[in-house]
Amino acid sequence: MNEQTPPAVLPLPTIRRYPIYLRCIRELITAGELHISSAVVAERLGLDPVLARKDLAMAGVPGKPRRGYPALALQDAINKALGWDSTTDAVLVGVGSLGNALLGYRGFEEHNLSIAVAFDANPGLMGLTFHGVKVRPMEDLPRLVRRLAIKLGILTVPSAAAQACADQLVAAGICGIWNFTSVQLDVPDKVVVQNVDLAQSLAVLSHTIATRS
Repeated sequence: MNEQTPPAVLPLPTIRRYPIYLRCIRELITAGELHISSAVVAERLGLDPVLARKDLAMAGVPGKPRRGYPALALQDAINKALGWDSTTDAVLVGVGSLGNALLGYRGFEEHNLSIAVAFDANPGLMGLTFHGVKVRPMEDLPRLVRRLAIKLGILTVPSAAAQACADQLVAAGICGIWNFTSVQLDVPDKVVVQNVDLAQSLAVLSHTIATRS
């Protein structure tokens, strides 16, 4: 295992696997492990050892044969690669049932994600605080996003309002949208959209269960 400089942009499949590796590495550190080998990680996660070795090598941490990687350094390197080594502030648009649930999700703290402010078009929600986050009117969005220099938006609005809200986020300077709506958003190429389609996930589960009955 030779020391490497992490690539500027990691392959998307590797990025998607990094949180899984990170959970495994944290468990091993908690168990007292000071060094971690890719073979052990692969075995615990049921992955191809060659794939795990390549993925972990991209973190840029030097390892040693038969000892593996220094556990804490590897954990820090993966956090840095994912941008989880410092707090990322986000705005949430749409404080309905799903939006409220996300505001209360404590797991974001583990990944240094902080929802700084929430927005909604419902006048009845204005000024209310949910899980420590105050709800603001949509007309305040451009000013607050720019003032707080926020680059990440979380979209949990009804489908009919999704594109208009996405347009407002982009116009305010948002660079990435975590889209929990079923709408395929039309945004400039410079804006990254990550879709979370609950219906698609449910469809896979429902089909699998039905075909096994």
